[in-house]
Amino acid sequence: MADPDRGVADQTQRWDRVPELGGPPGRSRPPVPPRAPVRPPDEHADQAWDDDWDDDAADDDAADDDAADRPGRRTPVWQVLARGVGELLVTAGLVLLLFAFYEVYVTDLLNDRRQDQLAEQIEEQWDAAAPAAPGVAPPVGEPLAVLHVPRLGADWSRVVLEGTTEDQLSQGPGHYVGTALPGEPGNLALAGHRVGKGSPFLDADQLLPGDPIVVETADSWFVYRVLGDPASGDYAADPSGIPGQQIVRPDDVSVIAPTPGGTEPTAAYLTLTTCHPKYSAQQRLIVHAVLDGAAISKADAPDGPPALRGE
Repeated sequence: MADPDRGVADQTQRWDRVPELGGPPGRSRPPVPPRAPVRPPDEHADQAWDDDWDDDAADDDAADDDAADRPGRRTPVWQVLARGVGELLVTAGLVLLLFAFYEVYVTDLLNDRRQDQLAEQIEEQWDAAAPAAPGVAPPVGEPLAVLHVPRLGADWSRVVLEGTTEDQLSQGPGHYVGTALPGEPGNLALAGHRVGKGSPFLDADQLLPGDPIVVETADSWFVYRVLGDPASGDYAADPSGIPGQQIVRPDDVSVIAPTPGGTEPTAAYLTLTTCHPKYSAQQRLIVHAVLDGAAISKADAPDGPPALRGE
């Protein structure tokens, strides 16, 4: 026979385990979300996706090709020409700057070395050979004399070559072929660059009336002095009527005549010619000087005359 109390107890125990029915709370596990159903592999779907991707890529490539083939906005011809001219001008400016730097600075350095070589050469010639016969000039391109100008520096000196072509002037001052030799009646005419190639006559405009210009040969010293009035500094006040300094056209050859501005030699003159103004060849700067006294023998003055020291 069944126990009526056991059935009641079992029912009460089951009721206690259900919180929703008002029973005491108990431990419960969180609900598990439903798992999505797994689709079986579909080869046709994968192929369709690949096909769609290929179609999109092909469309993008086609769009790029159309954009490349489609002509863009053309640059006006005048802008292209202006850009080209501007580039040419910039290039030409750089070339000119490099050329100017070379002509002004590099050629000066090269000329200094060449002048040192010429100084050694002329000393060796003077020591080894007998003095040249009076009135005989050396061959063109050979050293003639050494020029000293104290006003331009205590140690300023340049070897003078026979001839005035660019080959000679690129090495130093040159002697006009056919003009007087040192100490002779007539006009000892010398040319030299103002800027570049050693710039021998760069500051020739600073020579003042009465300044000495000394020419050294194998056995003698010759002292010339710039024409004009030493007291006033007036180049045009010389009694000879020959200015100590003047500016002339490049084609004015009368300045190297036997007497500057004349035809017959009246004294022993010296003339320096160079470009004017600086960095230009539009005109010529001319300096005239006259021989001051007789030749001074090197045997009597081996270190040079007092004028060599600016006296």
